[in-house]
Amino acid sequence: MASVTLDSITKAYGDEIAVEDMNLEVRDGEFLTLVGPSGCGKSTTMETIAGLTQPTEGTVYIGDRDVTNLPPKNRGVAMVFQNIALFPHMDVYDNISFGLRLRKYDQDEIEKRVDRAAEIVQLEGMLDRMPEEMSGGQRQRVAIARAIVRQPDVFLMDEPLANLDAELRIHMRTQLQRLHRELDTTVIYVTHDQAQAMTMSDRIAVIDNGHLQQVDPPLTCYNAPDNLFVASFIGSPSMNFFHGSVTDDGFDSEFIDLGFDPEEVGATPGKDATLGIRPEDVYLKRDSEEATVPSDTIKAHIDVLEPMGDEVFTYLLLEEDVETSAEGRGEGQLLLSLDPQTDVEEGQDVEVVFDRHEAHLFDSASEEAIAHSLA
Repeated sequence: MASVTLDSITKAYGDEIAVEDMNLEVRDGEFLTLVGPSGCGKSTTMETIAGLTQPTEGTVYIGDRDVTNLPPKNRGVAMVFQNIALFPHMDVYDNISFGLRLRKYDQDEIEKRVDRAAEIVQLEGMLDRMPEEMSGGQRQRVAIARAIVRQPDVFLMDEPLANLDAELRIHMRTQLQRLHRELDTTVIYVTHDQAQAMTMSDRIAVIDNGHLQQVDPPLTCYNAPDNLFVASFIGSPSMNFFHGSVTDDGFDSEFIDLGFDPEEVGATPGKDATLGIRPEDVYLKRDSEEATVPSDTIKAHIDVLEPMGDEVFTYLLLEEDVETSAEGRGEGQLLLSLDPQTDVEEGQDVEVVFDRHEAHLFDSASEEAIAHSLA
């Protein structure tokens, strides 16, 4: 095992900056996930750790070693990619053992490591199969076993589940958690899928436009996002936002007024601000006792219902003539989650309340969080 430290890492391709001034410490034995939208710089960060790309500026440490200028094979890392890339003409045993044979390991040691890796990823009895005879999940486990036999200091996994179907992705998520627990090694994982990031990680590093936005345990990023980007990216469906300003007695916008004491939450009257509330923290007025600290009543009109099985996503218009957009929820629109047995209908007028204890306030200029409770 080993820690990984990125010290002021910048990677530029000509005038295009993929990663800028990245400072990140991955703890020894930690499962850390780099998460963010496509093109945000997470794979570039991973490739810099692996040695597949050289940083324009900065230093990469694995443990106490400066590995910035070392080739990948000398860094003590093993990678698992989105593209499984097994040798089609080799059986499972030969695919797993290929790197060891290339490094001229003793045959007894090779067999010992292959058998152990096959046991960990549950491939016993399949070592003589060809890749074409295996399912996608089984092939991905072969790729993981190929990394395990190297006994690296750090596992690097770049979207390894992206090409699997939904059910198999959920199964493999569980497998990877068991793998991390059994190997007790450092894992750095890249994904744009926040469900994977939230369920598997000790901490997640949220990246946007090459900049590190927040590094914290998943639930901290969910419940106390550092800024508007993290608040909007973490959570599915995403948070509701309303743009307005802080007044002497709370928050005021075109569609939403919310009362609170600005001094209590560290807000400055007159400042432009953005109010955020997650769908699960909005309640029909009749269910307001479920809110820790309910707000005043807000009138709304039900636009669309989306039954999801265990819940119903309910899209509201705060005025009936609000213009909806194909780009997503805009001003004057609100999403809440209701029980699947709800009796509300599309076109119905309703009244809702916010749980002020779970409301968030952000500075509109800096986009930094001001408060994570407006009770």
